[in-house]
Order: sequence, then C-alpha cells, then structure tokens
Amino acid sequence: VQLQASGGGSVQAGGSLRLSCEASGRTFSNYAMGWFRQTPGKEREFVAVIGLNVTNTIYADSVKGRFTISRDNAKNTVSLQMNNLKPEDTAVYLCAAENDEGAYVYWGQGTLVTVSS
Repeated sequence: VQLQASGGGSVQAGGSLRLSCEASGRTFSNYAMGWFRQTPGKEREFVAVIGLNVTNTIYADSVKGRFTISRDNAKNTVSLQMNNLKPEDTAVYLCAAENDEGAYVYWGQGTLVTVSS
C-alpha cells in the first residue's frame, strides 16, 4: 500500500485542520488505518485508529474530543479532522496501515502541522 498524506499547515491555537491520507496499491478496505505524530527528539506518538468497521475508532487521550478519524473505502481515503488545536499538537502527522496481526506495515511520508499560540 502506498500512502500519501496531505492537509497540514499552520494555524493559530483554537483553529482546525483536516488531514487526508490517500492509499493505493492494495485493497485499502482490508486494513485498519492509523494516524501518528512525531516531533524532533520524541518518540512517535499514536493519535487515532479506525478499524475495518468505520464505527470502530480509538483515540489517544490527548486528542479525544477534539480529533475525529474517518475513512471512505470508496475513495481509499482516511481523514483526521482536528479541531480546537493546541500548540502541543504541532508535529509531523503520519498515516499508516495496520495488518490483521496488529502491525503497522505501511507508512506515508507525513504532513507538518504547526499550531501557534
């Protein structure tokens, strides 16, 4: 699966952004899809995941209530709607495809989100 993330940018605290990740190459609907984020000097952080069933979602506590993950299998796309952004949300956001063994085996290149106070 090839993954292409987009939608990053610079916003002020309290603003919103919507990230998208388009998949190609293999059957998108066979994979759970996750979003992660990374900042320099820190380990990659889990943000959210959506299962094969679009109602099956899990969020990190730090984004719960502010971010919403969704997927459109017809368009091979997973999205992350981010509201009420905070400066600590600043990071490179990466999308990834999870196989049925629970391993994230395919990764996109990341898109940068910068939130200013």
